[in-house]
Amino acid sequence: MQRPRISRGTWVFAAGALAVVLGVALWAGWARSPEPLPPLTVVTGGSGGVYHVYGAELAEVALPEGSTAVSTGASVENVQLVDSGAADIGFALTDVAALAIEGRRPFDTPVSVAALARVYDNRTHLLVRADLPVERADELAGHRVDVGDEGSGTELIADRVLDLAGLDPHEDITRTNSSIGESTRALRTGSLDAVFWSGGLPTEAVTELAASAPVRLVDLAEYVEPLRREYGDVFTEQSIPAGTYPGVPPVITIGVPNVLVVGDDMPDDTAEEITRSLFAAREELVEAHPVALHLNPRVAVATGPVPLHPGAARYYRSQKEAFAEE
Repeated sequence: MQRPRISRGTWVFAAGALAVVLGVALWAGWARSPEPLPPLTVVTGGSGGVYHVYGAELAEVALPEGSTAVSTGASVENVQLVDSGAADIGFALTDVAALAIEGRRPFDTPVSVAALARVYDNRTHLLVRADLPVERADELAGHRVDVGDEGSGTELIADRVLDLAGLDPHEDITRTNSSIGESTRALRTGSLDAVFWSGGLPTEAVTELAASAPVRLVDLAEYVEPLRREYGDVFTEQSIPAGTYPGVPPVITIGVPNVLVVGDDMPDDTAEEITRSLFAAREELVEAHPVALHLNPRVAVATGPVPLHPGAARYYRSQKEAFAEE
């Protein structure tokens, strides 16, 4: 049986139709491709602290060209700046971000933030001069004590520890608020007796202090369970091991996770891209500070009481699928 003959005109029409279909498909694909992200602002913490080191490297190697890291008073201020739209990304302690979402003190009203990742855990440092006869937080009465930047997570946890120790954080100590760089310099010169600090290990300013002056850390293990009962289970017992700081013996202290927060109205595609870039830059972040070794997708999703942004969640689901295929 003779096959039906397809005319040249039919071929031309079919080829033209196919070109139109392919052109539409390519156009649709191009139209769906995400726009390059604009420069972003990361709010961090005081100079000499891990937030600032980590945030500066994050802006440099993981975010769009022109992104900047801004030094701030840390957690409380960072959450407020992100919520107001004055910053795009902020570092915050999990307990501070949870209070912000609920609108509880020190926040006046609820804020609208979500987490991209749990990045590492802070340790609470209570640094004292080596010759100061203080072995417990309740022995700080009458001493000159710095409780961290005003509006920082350090200040919040210092006040809680002092309160649990039976001290009035404003009446029973001579109180100052400084960045970790300023407070460690004051401890070195003798104008302070003790310094509270909540940060990753090691903190550069504390390393420099320990290398130049005799200091030690006060054990805070006894406050972990009271903090958990009073404020939630984000608090854990953690160590500051021997060798973390030159000549400083190990102690057990209070651990609290850190999260990267963004506005909960950030587009999903943007949040997913930032999260992907964060993990793609992990090696460079580790070069800036070893605390970035803790950056792991399986841990990063555990943002606790702070909701995970849907865009970040989409990135983690893609990683789970990638692991399943290996």
